[in-house]
Amino acid sequence: MNFLDRNEFNFQPSEKVIKAIKDFDPETLCFYTRIYDEGKKSVVTVRLSEIYNVPEEQVLLGYGGEEILKNAIHYYLMEGENKTILIPEFSWWYYNRVAGECGGSFEMYPLYETGDTFAYNVDEVIEYTNRIHPRMLLLASPNNPTGNSLTSEEIGRIMENIPSDTMVFVDEAYASFITTDTDYIAPLVMKYNNLIIARTLSKFYGLPGLRVGFGFMGAGHEMFLSYSNKYLGYNRFSEAVALAALESDEHYRNVANQMEWDRQLFKKELGDLPGFKVYKSSANFILIKYPVDIKEDLKKAMAEQDYKIKFMTDKGLEDCLRITLGRPEQIQVVVDTIKRVALKK
Repeated sequence: MNFLDRNEFNFQPSEKVIKAIKDFDPETLCFYTRIYDEGKKSVVTVRLSEIYNVPEEQVLLGYGGEEILKNAIHYYLMEGENKTILIPEFSWWYYNRVAGECGGSFEMYPLYETGDTFAYNVDEVIEYTNRIHPRMLLLASPNNPTGNSLTSEEIGRIMENIPSDTMVFVDEAYASFITTDTDYIAPLVMKYNNLIIARTLSKFYGLPGLRVGFGFMGAGHEMFLSYSNKYLGYNRFSEAVALAALESDEHYRNVANQMEWDRQLFKKELGDLPGFKVYKSSANFILIKYPVDIKEDLKKAMAEQDYKIKFMTDKGLEDCLRITLGRPEQIQVVVDTIKRVALKK
């Protein structure tokens, strides 16, 4: 089966990652890490501190980006009387579920379809946040499933113009696919105490099965760190593989660059078909509007090819497909199958 429905990784891990796995000493697992004796969380947070130029105590580490997200939402929505989180209208369904897990509620701010993309209206995000005054504001950049991003300047403008007691969580799980720029992260988290920027090894680094996420936050949140940190350290096998992945940027950048071929093929082959629209993507997936009357035939044709793609059911996106960007031969099969079904109608 070719899984192109959950934004996973259909390429090979880096040689450094493979070597780290092969060379790992199982006896290491007989002992806890000792780095917490130095007042640090993990060898991985130490390395991330060096890479991103953020103090180690402001680096977060979790069981995937999912845990960092869940810890933040659970902690800050349970902390006081204000239990509201503001999330994008078209976004990952899991955001509002996590809020519900801890008795919180969510409200949505809109994203706007503009030409072949979706976009935040930054002024409107600011207006919504000031009017609703939520305990948390969630920004996804790039956003799943729409694929649109915020610039660092836009994030800064939002931070500068909203209440300082609203915690802002920026989900950057897909941020590395288009740009290599990370220099904005340290200045933002050093300036704004109410900011968390979360990333992961699951997407760009292609290791969703490793379950390692990381992030950075403003200073002054010792109680949250006590809540979210692991007193006895982290999984030592995962740490070894994570360090190897972080030293493999060239390999994963090459993979990310290959995905542009996928984007261009979708645009070239499907963009002019009646009822289709191929949206711009800053992530490892692409959103495509399609004529829904071919849905059942397309599902059947994909199943016959042993391929899975995502048929969107979110309100307002029911006429869209989300397809993970994979190897060229996989994407060629997907494009050919969609065209064959569409042109039968």
